[in-house]
Amino acid sequence: MQDLTVKLIQTHLHWQDAEANRSHFENLIDADKTPVDLIVLPEMFTTGFTMDAAPNAETMDGDSTAWMRQVAGDRGITLCGSLIIEAGGRFYNRLIWMPPDGQCEYYDKRHLFRMAGEEEHFAAGTQRKIFNLKGWKVCPLICYDLRFPVWSRGVNDYDLIIFVANWPATRRSAWQMLLPARAIENQCYALGANRIGTDGNDKRYSGDSAVYDYLGNTILDCQDRACTESASLDGDALERYRNKFPAYLDADTFNIGN
Repeated sequence: MQDLTVKLIQTHLHWQDAEANRSHFENLIDADKTPVDLIVLPEMFTTGFTMDAAPNAETMDGDSTAWMRQVAGDRGITLCGSLIIEAGGRFYNRLIWMPPDGQCEYYDKRHLFRMAGEEEHFAAGTQRKIFNLKGWKVCPLICYDLRFPVWSRGVNDYDLIIFVANWPATRRSAWQMLLPARAIENQCYALGANRIGTDGNDKRYSGDSAVYDYLGNTILDCQDRACTESASLDGDALERYRNKFPAYLDADTFNIGN
């Protein structure tokens, strides 16, 4: 399995201003010319983590997915991050996976953050997704999903798990512990893309976007600063480790109900 180069963008967000955020991220992407396969943006990267779903929602044919399609196509990369999407009269916190050919896929956030009333404004997803990139199997999840290891559990199902987030500074210790735990228990690489700054609800975010290997070792840690950083993931090393230490063969079997 060939290596995969990923880029994290950790930055402040303009509150409920999709056009300003798209312009901001485009400038950050263009400022760093490092060749990469995948660029990961935070959760609700066009608005911040708002419960004002209706006035901030877009459709799958909206400006932000069109922007993602153009950025991915022009630069020959896969781009992902979550948006507020309206579909069938319901609102979703939806991670868009946009490859350079423009044939996007998506994942809807399963675990809605009830402490902010997210379940009152958004519909929960029901399906976990696995996307393919250069022979890698990638599992995309969103923020609060990180706290639920049953949902993220892989039995050699994927090689990289991604969490896009607006994870606040008050709970940064949980983020810093759970993200490498997901890597260790699933014998995969784990990537978390969070934001920094303060949002329109006066919530502060400390970032801590990071990449961990299958042993929980830190490959990249953005800490609490603005960060546009890349990391190379060694596919052959992952396969050698799984062959040498195939703990997934002893995993318990069960099914997840909807």
